[in-house]
Order: sequence, then structure tokens, then C-alpha cells
Amino acid sequence: MLNFIDRQIIGILAAPLKAEFGLSDSQFGLLGGLAFALLYTTLAIPIAWLADRFSRVWIMTAALTLWSGFTALCGVVGGFGQLFLCRMGVGIGEAGGVAPSYSLISDYFPKAQRARALAVYAFGIPFGTAAGTLVGGLVAATYGWRAAFITVGLLGVLVAPILRLTVRDPQRGGMDRPAPVADAAPVAFVPEPAPSFGAVLKLLLPKPSFWLLALGAASASVCGYGVAAWMPSFFMRSFGLTLADTAWYYSGIALVGGLTGIWFGGQLADRLGRKSKGGYPLVPAIAFLISVPCFLLAMNAQSIVSFLLPETSNNSWQALTLAFLIFLIPTGLNLTWLGPLTASVQHLVPPTMRTTASALFLLINNLLGIAVGIFYFGWMSDLLRPAFGEESLRWSIYTGMGFYLLASALLIGASRTLTRDWVD
Repeated sequence: MLNFIDRQIIGILAAPLKAEFGLSDSQFGLLGGLAFALLYTTLAIPIAWLADRFSRVWIMTAALTLWSGFTALCGVVGGFGQLFLCRMGVGIGEAGGVAPSYSLISDYFPKAQRARALAVYAFGIPFGTAAGTLVGGLVAATYGWRAAFITVGLLGVLVAPILRLTVRDPQRGGMDRPAPVADAAPVAFVPEPAPSFGAVLKLLLPKPSFWLLALGAASASVCGYGVAAWMPSFFMRSFGLTLADTAWYYSGIALVGGLTGIWFGGQLADRLGRKSKGGYPLVPAIAFLISVPCFLLAMNAQSIVSFLLPETSNNSWQALTLAFLIFLIPTGLNLTWLGPLTASVQHLVPPTMRTTASALFLLINNLLGIAVGIFYFGWMSDLLRPAFGEESLRWSIYTGMGFYLLASALLIGASRTLTRDWVD
């Protein structure tokens, strides 16, 4: 949750940041995307290699302290360059957060429950996005954007020692040991030593399922991260909401829609996965196909209400209500992939390779999803501004919906190869 608060808070602060530093949409896209993703994605690999050999909890504690500290420093910067460097620092810290978490959870739960367990872990995404949007927006509206960064950053620094004192590091592969045979003498379970990075690459990269899963998730993340970062600006520009109104409005969408979608994806994938391993990627593939028309309808709620209620002179509250309800659907659907796909990646390799495999998956997903996605929508908005003015961001988001269609096609392909590449 803190990971996503610090990652996503910059989205709700777009308007005051752009106003103070005179930034274009493209420059803001660099702050939200490339600045964060550049070292976040590349450092995740060596950190994951360490986490397969040393204490995952200690690594996560240090990472939380680091990224929270840099988030707080974002509140004292004096210009675009300093803010860019602090956002890079946030990415450095967050590189040690996710992959070790996936590995820990896989050692807490048996195979039949992992998609749901990872889905519950992923609840931190809608909780973090909603909290970052709400707290960041309200604090910024009252005390300024600098206070918002400092508040959420210091919160993470305070939580870090609690994480270290309360989370244990379970035995690697302990939940993957064979079931005991009746009347058989107990046999001590000895986990395998962590293999080399080259051994992980040799096993993982030739598997088509890995590339289809990683590129499918990356394509979805281009749109998912981009929309999440730019939707607050869209509500202010196209729906006429204030900063505080947007904080309440979008945090509600992110929380309710996100929680529902993530849990639904984990539950359904675990059920389908018992019958066929291909069910894991098939769930988000179908979800992405449904989410595209829902996004388009929600973004045009004002036109829909005007068509249905032409006699109503002021239909703003009806349009906002309709948009809120429709936005819940794609917001949930575009997060259904988290439990199923992360669980699938865990089963492409043996237990001792899981953290490194997760980091490789996240490298592809985040390098494209965060760095490309957030910048793409800002760059496209600037490109379309001469033709569409303040509505250029709306049309930028329209073009981004194509990434969901690409993600669906890739994940349908993964559903056909996953059974062959699966490791029990």
C-alpha cells in the first residue's frame, strides 16, 4: 500500500506541480514514468538475486525506508531537475519491495491458494492508489503539494521498523514439499540452494509463456499506469472538478473498483486453474476486452446523460454519478491480472528461482508499463493539443485503449502454452 501511495501520489499533484514549475504534459509524464521506472526496473534484478540468498524481510525493510525518505524529499525540491532525481530515488527504493514480497507469499501459501493470496497482497494497489489520491489531494488543497509529499513519505519511514519486527521469513519452498505418505518415516525437508542468475535465465527465457505473460502484462500496464496517473487531470480538465473534489471522486473509484476486480481475478483464476492452467491468463484477457468499451462510455457520461435527459439544463451531478458507476467496471477489470499472472510466473520456475523470475517479469512489465505508459499519455496529449485544446488528454486516453486489446491477444496466446511450461 505504501509502495503505491508513494508511486501514485504524483498523479493527483499534477496540476499544482505543472503550475509551479511550468511543465508540459510530456515533462510531467517523464516525472511520473521514466524518472521512477529507470532504476526501479533495472535494480530489481540484482536485488532479487540477493533476496533469493539473504533475508527478504531485511531487504524489504531497507527498501521501504529508502523510497519513503525520497518521497519526503520530493517536498523540498526547488525545480524539475531535483524532483526528477528524487523520483529516481523513490524508484531505487521500490525496486526492493515487490519481487521479495511475491516470493514470501508463495512460501506462505500452497499452490491451490496462491492466486488468491497474491490477489489479497495486490489489494495494496487500490488501497494505495485511493489513499495517495485522497490524502495527497486533500493535503495539497489545504497545505500545498510539498506537505503532501512530506506527509506520506514520513509515514513510510515510521512503518519500516514495524515491518521488520512483525514479518517472518518462511522456509523457501516449504509449501512445495511433497505430502507425507501414511506410515512412512518422516523425511527432513532440505531446500535447494539458490541457483545462479544464468541458470534462471537458461530455464525461463526459452519458455514462450514467460514472454507472452510479461509482454501481455506490460501492454496492460502501459494503459493501466497511464490512466491511473492522468485520470485526476482528466477529471479536472474535462469534468471541471476541483483538486479536492477529484481527490474524493477518483479515490472512491480506485478503491471500490480495484478491490472488487483484484479479488474476482484471484478467485476465478484459482477455480479455472484447477481444471486447466490456461485459465490463469484467460481471465484477464477477457477482462481487458470488456474494459475498453466501458472506459469509453464512462469518459463520455456527460454526452450520454445529455442524450437521455435533453430537457435537463444542468446535468452535471447525473453525469458524474453515471461516470462513477461505469468507471468502477473497467477499474476493476484492468486489475484482474495481478493475482493470476503473478501466480503463473511463480510456477514457471522452481521455488529457489521465484524471486529472480518475478524480478525479470517485473522488469519487462514496469519498464514498458510505467516508463512508456505515463509518458505516452502526456506526450500524446501535447501532440493533440493544437487540434483538441483542453480535451487533448481525453483523446490521448482514447488512443491508449489499444494497448488493452494487444494485452488480451498476448494473454490468449499464453493460455495455450502455459500448461506445457508449468513447474509444479
